[in-house]
Amino acid sequence: MSNLWSANHPRNFWQCELDLSDEIWQKVIINAFPVLGLDRAQPDIDSILALALGEARFGERHWTLSLSKRMYYLLKPLLPRALTRVLRQLYSRPENSNTDISWPIQPRYVNFLWETMAQLLQIIPNKELCIKPFWPQAVRYALVLTHDIESNNGQRFVRAVADLEESLGFRSSFNFVPEGYPIDMNLVDELNRRGFEIGIHGLTHNGKLFDSRKKFELSAERINSYIKDLGAVGFRAPLTIRNPEWMQSLKIEYDLSFFDTDPFEPIPGGTMSIWPFFLGHFVELPYTLVQDHTLTSILQERSPRIWLEKVDFIEAHGGMALVNTHPDYLQNKATWDVYREFLQTIKHRKSIWQALPRDAAAWWRVRANGGLPASGDNLLTVRLIDGRLEFGLSTNSDSHMRELLR
Repeated sequence: MSNLWSANHPRNFWQCELDLSDEIWQKVIINAFPVLGLDRAQPDIDSILALALGEARFGERHWTLSLSKRMYYLLKPLLPRALTRVLRQLYSRPENSNTDISWPIQPRYVNFLWETMAQLLQIIPNKELCIKPFWPQAVRYALVLTHDIESNNGQRFVRAVADLEESLGFRSSFNFVPEGYPIDMNLVDELNRRGFEIGIHGLTHNGKLFDSRKKFELSAERINSYIKDLGAVGFRAPLTIRNPEWMQSLKIEYDLSFFDTDPFEPIPGGTMSIWPFFLGHFVELPYTLVQDHTLTSILQERSPRIWLEKVDFIEAHGGMALVNTHPDYLQNKATWDVYREFLQTIKHRKSIWQALPRDAAAWWRVRANGGLPASGDNLLTVRLIDGRLEFGLSTNSDSHMRELLR
């Protein structure tokens, strides 16, 4: 069996210097499988990946919006903003979602991959393996900042967001809705000059992109045209309403429409992954930090506490902290203050790679395709000590990193 997620075999994730047999990998996967906590007969690795990364554990109709949510998005343009906020709060409560969703941290897939390595190390005589580093210069984890611009009002606030990030040494991607409002091409050119990235956020922002396969394919043709015209390589579906099979029609290098865990979205669920992974022909960069609107409007948080606690978990496992905020919502003082405090705090964190999404995706592809020399300072050492994984860090040169992403 093969599926859209087959390229994410634990062998490819760990990238061990030592070539281990299929039989060894099969054995450790079998031993690690119970950690996932899936109430299923023991499947093969492709089935495991479909259940986890592919969200197949939520059932065959997972990608289909319920009737009530379809009606909500049909009527939303006619409803007062205050009322839509209340309705969103009602249907977004975690207790109304599938009990299989753990939030804000879903550790099961992380634990599964960690357990496969632990099982491997128990087989290896010296309890030690060398692997390719997760990130450039063997930093501990990655930070990726992304923004979706939902309206012309949000577009007018983009420069303020870019100014804040640039003042603190960050860069991010801004995703435009090409048929939602007239795109300010002077703004696009300016962002490119300043080192930011441009992406595409659907076609319109009405929640109807995936209403039918036929309509999606027609929309995909127009989306691909805008991707080419704007020089973009990344995409995020509006409202994270998504369908992994249909999205293979998009001519993109990476996608941002999925998440590790989120009970608050129109299609709740999650891939359980805090790392990039391959979804068919493109790299998926799941967002791993709760969205700004959910944090400050639904949960009424007034600090980045939840973000920062999740970053601690991601750092401990070499993952990717990817956050999606909106210039439309960042105009709210409470949301702006939380985002600014988050960036000010992260600025002082050590061993972090702050990457544009296109660079994070390019790195993950290079890592998977053998683009890193498997020797010397391009390796991490993994040891099993008292039942725990411990990593020995090394560094890559900046020039080598630039060459890889060229």
